Amino acid sequence: MNIKLEQYKIFNEAASTLSFSLAARNLYISQSAVSQTIKILEKELNTQLFIRQSKGVILTKEGEILYQKISQALTLITDAENEINNQLELTKGQLTIGAGDTISENYVMPYLVQFHQLYPHVSIQMINRTSLEIIDLLKSGQIEIGFINMPVYDDSITIQECLQVHDIFVSKEKDNHIYTLQELTSEPLILLEKTSNSRHFVDSYFASQGLLLNPTIELGSHDLLLNAAKNNLGKACVIKEFSEEELKKHTIHEIQLFSPIPKRSIGYAYLSRKTLTSASLKFIELIQK
Repeated sequence: MNIKLEQYKIFNEAASTLSFSLAARNLYISQSAVSQTIKILEKELNTQLFIRQSKGVILTKEGEILYQKISQALTLITDAENEINNQLELTKGQLTIGAGDTISENYVMPYLVQFHQLYPHVSIQMINRTSLEIIDLLKSGQIEIGFINMPVYDDSITIQECLQVHDIFVSKEKDNHIYTLQELTSEPLILLEKTSNSRHFVDSYFASQGLLLNPTIELGSHDLLLNAAKNNLGKACVIKEFSEEELKKHTIHEIQLFSPIPKRSIGYAYLSRKTLTSASLKFIELIQK
């Protein structure tokens, strides 16, 4: 039997995606190369691993057994490679990160400063996108680490929670009234644009209570929300953890709700099947500490 590790990697990608074409795209090889590799494996193992269908493939019983074991083996190999890379001293390299504007400024930036002080010879590239766009950047290999609003369900991506945040409403003037969600919907509201994940989370929560939010103003950034509230344009929905300075200075005041909006999580994500560079591993260490 003369099966090489690279062939098992191709099999693993095909088994995880259940698509020869998608496996080829993810591995940057041709679909015919994937098909040929699977045929060679099936011949070497003397068994059928996939059932070919018009809209993809499914694993046979033997294929399921092989996929389970190969997936575990490749994970062990990746872990070993990560440990070795983690020991390397960073005298060069590149750190590529994706995050939204608000998370970049209020959460990621302090870690980038620390990282640059520790590893000044590593170049840093930051790409600002929405959570859904960041997932696409991860899958296309344009970034190694992405910060996204959770939850996200994707078997090809590993996601670790790194921060819990609370969405609150604020206004310029102190307001001692405790609002119901229904009352709040009648107020002049300032929200992020509908394309943002943060806006989607808040909209979904109000919708679960049978309420629809109709803002009078929609803006494209968290800073603009704060400025609009400070200029008394309405009640703005902001992230409490990223507004602490303004709240402490009393330039804005939190609106009290009978039913506070549930907390949500932000996580960092990376491709499960890819070996992270030493730079990425060191940056994750900073976050975990």
